[in-house]
Amino acid sequence: MPQPVICLAELVLELMTESDLDTVMAIEASSHRHPWSRGNFIDSIQAGHWAYCLREVSDPSKRIWAYCILLPAVDDLHLLNITVDTDLRGQGVGLRLMSAIQAIASNLSIPRILLEVRPSNEAAIALYEKAGYEELARRKAYYPVESSSGIREDAIVMVKNIDSSVKPYAH
Repeated sequence: MPQPVICLAELVLELMTESDLDTVMAIEASSHRHPWSRGNFIDSIQAGHWAYCLREVSDPSKRIWAYCILLPAVDDLHLLNITVDTDLRGQGVGLRLMSAIQAIASNLSIPRILLEVRPSNEAAIALYEKAGYEELARRKAYYPVESSSGIREDAIVMVKNIDSSVKPYAH
C-alpha cells in the first residue's frame, strides 16, 4: 500500500545544541523502552562525541527529523544513538541519515562504522542491513529489558566497512 505522505525535502545535518534537547528528549522518550536521559546527551556532547540533528533546510521552525550521536575513534566511527521522529518513520529518513553518517566517515577516511542493536529491534536491523551493515559479533546481556528483574538482552554488533576512496559529498 502506498504511503499517504512521502517527504522529499532537502535535509541538512547540523550539530546538536543544548537548545535542541527538549525536542530530542521527546523523540527519544517516544522511541525507546530505555531512552537516553538528558544527562546522557549532555555528557555525550561535553565529552566531544559528534551529535547531529537532521532537519529540513527550508523549515523556519527547525523541526528535528532525526538525530544521531557518533563517537570517533582511531580506526572506526561508533554510532551510539540514531533515532528518527516516529511521525517520519518508513519514509527513508533513517536511510538518508545513515548515508550522511557514511559520508562523514568516508570524508574523514575512517575505515568502518560500528553499532550495537537489540535483536528485538527488527526495524532497525532491517535499516542497517539495507544500508550495508553486517553482523560482526554479539555482546551478551548488553541491554536492559526490565529494570526491576535485571533481565537483559544481547546486542548485535554490526559493521560497515567504508571505501574512503569514494567521496559522496565534497565540502
